[in-house]
Amino acid sequence: MADSTRLPGDTYDAGFEVRRQVLGDAHVDRATSSSNDFTDEFQEMITRYAWGTIWTRDGLERTTRSAITLTALIAGGFWEELEMHVHAALRNGMTPDEIKEVFLQSAIYCSVPAANTAFKIGKKVLAEYESAQ
Repeated sequence: MADSTRLPGDTYDAGFEVRRQVLGDAHVDRATSSSNDFTDEFQEMITRYAWGTIWTRDGLERTTRSAITLTALIAGGFWEELEMHVHAALRNGMTPDEIKEVFLQSAIYCSVPAANTAFKIGKKVLAEYESAQ
């Protein structure tokens, strides 16, 4: 990824560190290694702003940020991102029961069909998580 616009110690560096902590090295390595001239600036933008400006803030615990993110992804129907963020929520310290509660809450405010899909995704991720334990 091109780094000509980065300054040492800026939000990109902090974002890259948090992105790795939340999503895991394997995911970040895949995302950045497959980046090219067309996607480099997008990868830098999400690392700098989503991860370096928002996820690094002190105002909320990471488990709370994960719960909000799960809800937003359910509301938007972003299923691939939801799967990734269920993994992240577990890495951030959310329990399976807390994730279930977020999904139940989302059934009321986002729709039962959306929550149904979320539960299918969550069940798959939790099975992977439990088999890795």
